[in-house]
Amino acid sequence: MRKVAKFLTVAAAMFGAAIGVQQSANAGFVGAPINLRGAIQYIKFDQPTLPPMAFTMFCLKYENECKPHRMVFRGGRLKLTPERVAQLQDVNQQVNAAIRPEPNLEGLRGEKWLLHPTSGDCNDYAVTKRHDLIQKGWPARSVLLSEVVTTWGEHHLVVVVRTFSGDLVLDNLTGHILPWSKKPYRWVRIQTPKNPNYWASLGDRNV
Repeated sequence: MRKVAKFLTVAAAMFGAAIGVQQSANAGFVGAPINLRGAIQYIKFDQPTLPPMAFTMFCLKYENECKPHRMVFRGGRLKLTPERVAQLQDVNQQVNAAIRPEPNLEGLRGEKWLLHPTSGDCNDYAVTKRHDLIQKGWPARSVLLSEVVTTWGEHHLVVVVRTFSGDLVLDNLTGHILPWSKKPYRWVRIQTPKNPNYWASLGDRNV
């Protein structure tokens, strides 16, 4: 009986420690309504599709942003450590604060995806965040641009970060970093991990 009681005490302590680690990791998303546990869902890449025309022009201007990189391991997902959580937050907040919102009133003709402009629209926020994360050491295969449609019918560009804790979204419309399955968007297309020049449509999701 004493051995059983001792075992239960040790097991309870280990369980409590595990919960503490999980809570500590989640606490890194300060102010973000995110619960990674139970919300893990990965994006399913569907059929190959053409990239946005503005992306092709962006690649002509910024060639280094579109160079394919050799994948070190299959899948390309990263472990979400507290340090990486802090980096995601910093980049999301800094870029959101550094670029003054300026809507594009000229439609497709007026789309100019720029890195670190003083003012711009969602495209400029997204490509700048991706650039900054890669500069900080994040592999390109885990930081992807994705086109979505908002609930009010506007095409919008975000950054998807692929982690083992789920696919997370950096968005200039909010300071919160959320799992992709929690965003109220219609997902149109996304860069593929193996080559940023290749895009794919997204498979159905269950939310």
